[in-house]
Amino acid sequence: MAVLIRRQEYPVHVDYNGWALQDFDDTQVPVLFPEGFEGDTFLAAHPGRLDFLSAGHTHTASLAVEVWDGEPEMPAGDWDETATASVACSSGKLRVTGVAGGPMPYAIELSDRPGAWMVRVVCTGRTEAFRQAQHGVVRGVEQYVAQFWRDLAGLGGTTSGREAQ
Repeated sequence: MAVLIRRQEYPVHVDYNGWALQDFDDTQVPVLFPEGFEGDTFLAAHPGRLDFLSAGHTHTASLAVEVWDGEPEMPAGDWDETATASVACSSGKLRVTGVAGGPMPYAIELSDRPGAWMVRVVCTGRTEAFRQAQHGVVRGVEQYVAQFWRDLAGLGGTTSGREAQ
């Protein structure tokens, strides 16, 4: 059974219905957010970044990031959206960034080294965030949980367990 290594919580300042998790070292990201953001799917993976389509145009969502030592079970709850993807992270850290607002000041720690990661993202509160965002300031209504674990297949394929001669 997978063991939780760390859990971190962050506010996400959503604008234009979008936001992203992007490698903290943006020199390693070929196309920086929001370039290429299509805004037509809940979660879209690009090299060095993950793009999210929010239900509310402009609001503050909540994000819980969990780092696991293996694939965890799906979080308990009634989720509006669920998706999985993989992302390479050269710095071991991610940064939340908005469409127009740009990068947010905090670092999301995945590891102290580069690696490929699988992520499962679940979200709730989307209908209510859409409704409330049309009438005023919304905070924490749309809630995301992102569960990260190492993508061992993404680190160069499989190994046979024998040393190369």
